[in-house]
Amino acid sequence: MQHSRYVSIFIVLLTGLILSCQPQPPAAPSMEKTPVPREIDLNQNETEFTKRPFKPYLGEKWIGKAISYGCYREGQAPGVKGPTEEEILEDLNILSPHWNFVRVYGSDDDSERVLKVIHDNQLPIRVMLGIWLENETKRPERKPENIKQVKRGIDLANRFSEEVIAINVGNETQVEWSWHHMEMLNLIRYIREVRQSTTVPITTADDYNFWNKPESKLVASEIDFIGLHAYPLWNGKTLEGAISWIDNIYKSAQTFHPNMLIAITETGWATVYDPSKQGPGEEGSLVKTEVSLKAQEYFLEHFNNWIEENQTTAFLFEAFDEPWKGGGAQSGPNVMEKHWGVFNEDRTPKASLFNYLNNQSHKEKE
Repeated sequence: MQHSRYVSIFIVLLTGLILSCQPQPPAAPSMEKTPVPREIDLNQNETEFTKRPFKPYLGEKWIGKAISYGCYREGQAPGVKGPTEEEILEDLNILSPHWNFVRVYGSDDDSERVLKVIHDNQLPIRVMLGIWLENETKRPERKPENIKQVKRGIDLANRFSEEVIAINVGNETQVEWSWHHMEMLNLIRYIREVRQSTTVPITTADDYNFWNKPESKLVASEIDFIGLHAYPLWNGKTLEGAISWIDNIYKSAQTFHPNMLIAITETGWATVYDPSKQGPGEEGSLVKTEVSLKAQEYFLEHFNNWIEENQTTAFLFEAFDEPWKGGGAQSGPNVMEKHWGVFNEDRTPKASLFNYLNNQSHKEKE
């Protein structure tokens, strides 16, 4: 897609969007990187952008049936306390018999530890590395942190080039309801920096309700594939209609972005919620169907059937329950954000996953 038709819309916003600090070439001596330009040129010619194919494979094995991995246990949280290498190894050994492709959300010490554990132990796992971004216009103090994430992400992707097969730059930064919504040109600036300094395919993950807007086409023209989030629970859908809703959302996005590969980078089904949390945007008001272990089991079975039928890369959200979410210790234990895992926080499988895996095993033997 040529960008020249967007210049008239964005040229005023473009002024001054210059990074005060530039990423340095990664430490890996075997990789020579092109210097990062200081400005965004939205008049970039189509011929200068060559899409990188997104190939979620481990050798000859397709690993598109993927999962989001939050590594934090009770008493741990991002920026507070991370897991040890031993705890990460335990987690990944639990996951690898069922999932060989995981998504992590930031480029920090914890993600580096995850990559190191995979590399040192030669685990059969590949990673979509995240670069966490937040609004830096309303909160200028965030800008150095965004730059730090970008630099660290570039370094990690290049040092762990075998393990990292895709990079996600920004998570839900464009949909209007996001608490860390950021200006589109700032997102594009960081996408371009990462893309110019790495060799793997790049995406940005966002809610389906951004990818169905005209402005999303500009972002799509800057990435190699689209990362789409689609949660039936948060959108008031019934359990029985959840998969058909996801299918419709996915096909609508394909129609809107006909030249783009689309991966589902988040969807899932929680096992606990708090119906007392009422009000706009609250789980008690939005959820209109069953939230339980039995419901998650139903979702796992039918969603995995959909993945296999469509051969669509999809990340289940998520591997383990994370108590730090949804307000952590300051909120009640039944807040839904804490209960999306298919494993409990103590790493035991939930009955929903246990039953699902047993059913799959019986089907394979038949």
